[in-house]
Amino acid sequence: MFSGIVEEMATVVSMKRNGENVDITLECRFADELKIDQSVSHNGVCLTVVDIKDGRYTVTAMKETLRCSNLGQLEEGSRVNVERSMMMNGRLDGHIVQGHVDRTARCIDIEDADGSSYFTFEYDYDKAMAERGYFTVDKGSVTVNGVSLTVCNPTESTFKVAIIPYTMEHTNFCDIKCGTVVNIEFDILGKYIARLSSLK
Repeated sequence: MFSGIVEEMATVVSMKRNGENVDITLECRFADELKIDQSVSHNGVCLTVVDIKDGRYTVTAMKETLRCSNLGQLEEGSRVNVERSMMMNGRLDGHIVQGHVDRTARCIDIEDADGSSYFTFEYDYDKAMAERGYFTVDKGSVTVNGVSLTVCNPTESTFKVAIIPYTMEHTNFCDIKCGTVVNIEFDILGKYIARLSSLK
């Protein structure tokens, strides 16, 4: 379980294919504090630490994870938003994030907002998924590449988020351009409400 408050950007050191899986080795400041089997969010995807050595750690992404997220597009030098699992004795500064990416979306517009920036993302609309809670609502929560954000101006297949300079500097939003593919996790509370409504 995560909060969507990114700790830092890790750098991909290597990508090694292992059958249909990919072992991703990353470098970040807290690598030596990790433990084997610990969960870490990578662009919003929960992955398990399988190796730690010399300030670097390795996680394994399965075929399904690569298919449903943007992790398969990573390469050496890519910057990845990382967050360790949430401590239950602290404040929940973002929102409840599972690290289970629902789908990818594509950036279709970036607007300057006199210091901040508005990013618009588009995904393929699926009525059946929307009925199960896979959608955004105005002023609701959404996770983009592991970053907890507030939704603006949602439509059936698009939504907008406002990014302040601090977030731009400390997450890989600084690397997002029109056409960039990002990972999306819709709000788990919306999914539960949709599921309860369908059982009535």
